[in-house]
Amino acid sequence: MILNTSSKIFKSYIILLFLFQLSFNSEMFANKRKDFPVTAFGAVADGKTLNTQAIQKAIDAANKKGGGRVVFSKGNFLSGSIILKSGVELFFEEGSTLLGSINPDDYPKYNDARALIISHAQKNIAITGKGIIDGQGRELALAVDSLHHTGVRIDPSYNYRRLRPNDGRGKLIFLSECDSIKVTDVLLKNSPGWVFSMRKSKNIIIDYVKVNSRAYWNNDGIDMDGCSNVRVTNCDINAADDGICLKSDSPGLYNDNYYIANCSIRSSSCAVKFGTGSYGSFKNITIENIKVFDTFRSAVAIESVDGAEIENIKVSDITAVNTGNAVLIRLGHRNGEKPGYIKNVSVKNIKVQVPFGRPDIDYDLRGPEVDYFHNPFPASIAGIPGHSIENVTLENIEIQYSGKASKGMAYLPLWRLKDVLENIKGYPEFTMFGELPSWGFYVRHVDGIQMKNIKLTLEKEDFRPAFVFDDVKGLVMEKIDVPSDKNNQIIFKDVPSSNLDAEASKRKSEPKQSTFELPAR
Repeated sequence: MILNTSSKIFKSYIILLFLFQLSFNSEMFANKRKDFPVTAFGAVADGKTLNTQAIQKAIDAANKKGGGRVVFSKGNFLSGSIILKSGVELFFEEGSTLLGSINPDDYPKYNDARALIISHAQKNIAITGKGIIDGQGRELALAVDSLHHTGVRIDPSYNYRRLRPNDGRGKLIFLSECDSIKVTDVLLKNSPGWVFSMRKSKNIIIDYVKVNSRAYWNNDGIDMDGCSNVRVTNCDINAADDGICLKSDSPGLYNDNYYIANCSIRSSSCAVKFGTGSYGSFKNITIENIKVFDTFRSAVAIESVDGAEIENIKVSDITAVNTGNAVLIRLGHRNGEKPGYIKNVSVKNIKVQVPFGRPDIDYDLRGPEVDYFHNPFPASIAGIPGHSIENVTLENIEIQYSGKASKGMAYLPLWRLKDVLENIKGYPEFTMFGELPSWGFYVRHVDGIQMKNIKLTLEKEDFRPAFVFDDVKGLVMEKIDVPSDKNNQIIFKDVPSSNLDAEASKRKSEPKQSTFELPAR
């Protein structure tokens, strides 16, 4: 009943988004708007002349005239930080490039943030065209790093473990508290930090945007922090951190009404992720038709660890090749007065191939290694004691695992399930529980979960069972396809209520206390 109601909500939301797009286009582009070529304001497309003031003059002129297109013609326009204002569309002709300066002094703080393109509390803004926005992020970040080590500009939060600065790097695009945003067609590349970030903004259309940013650490592709009425479609993302990430980095930031579809993602972290900042809510979100490849962490990660309320989430038609983990759904309590909740989550039509080694090994910048020996990790759905994840549906799921688990690498026998880390305050990721006792799915502290038409395969043998359920209520299992070489592939611990079909029932068992004895001398 809940999922049927949610489906109606999602369908209504898609219709509303379509109507919003029509109204956005009619409001912003109904009348032919005046063009403001940046060259007319003194910009020089030689890749050497610093054009910050000239470009800003063009933006200001368009804004004062009630709106217009600021046009970048063919060539390379070097610039520091520019401020995008209401009614202005930055239009990049094919063959044009906005090239970010590599001098940190060219990025002063604006509303306590730094970015090549930045905007705060503006309306009807757009970035369009088939040109390129290139932040030259690695060169900029290394310049910031050098200034720290020479004592010219000390970064108080410098990361000495990973030898990287935090302050001063900035983002490629940062839009905060803006209304009616349209970004289409452009190529965004080489950011010093997050590539395209929006905070507390609404009525957003992102379509046919390409991200290619492996320039430096924290190169998240598209980040949305407390936004609403968002449509992200037809995007191609190659990022050295999370691909598409929904955040709520402080209390009171709510994410509502998202449609994310028809995207291709390569990432050295997660492909699509909720969190890790998760103080506010994430509600009414549809994610569908996503292709994932060469991605280190989860294809889909849904995380509430700072008190966030997550509900009415629909994920479907995900294909992931060479990806470290299929799905992570995690309810924890890292921050906040009390844990949040996760409920009414549907994950359908998923096909994932999980390799034995690192999927992102060819990246020159890779996510941090796991700092302990481990066997391959399963997909995990895990709440915490007293706070269960509720009403999860997994249907039409196929995951191919590598196997090759070894008792000599790390061994957690089934009679020691109580020793699996709860890690209630831990950073949420699929490795957070340490060695896990199953190879396919690990499910703990869940109230209401349906698993239908699940196929799990192994390339090589794994000594662990396919499924472990610990403190799980209302479990339904139908059409479960696992390797047939042994029966005990489904392990129950504290599962008071379940409904298993005949095939699943044959594979079920419960862990027994060890009777290990020392060998006779």
